[in-house]
Amino acid sequence: MREKLKKLIDVKSIVTLSLTAVFGVLALKGELSAEQFQSVFTTVIAFYFGVQYQKGNDSLRL
Repeated sequence: MREKLKKLIDVKSIVTLSLTAVFGVLALKGELSAEQFQSVFTTVIAFYFGVQYQKGNDSLRL
């Protein structure tokens, strides 16, 4: 359990969660169009999960 928590609290995770929160607030306030929100959110999430997927594949090769 502690290992999973440690992995969650790394820089990439913090940046991803922070960006998600900021863009969510901006979208709710109406200062950001839905298209802009979707574009940024999709890019950030795809990068985050892409990195996690690559880490999983790298560990399988060792």
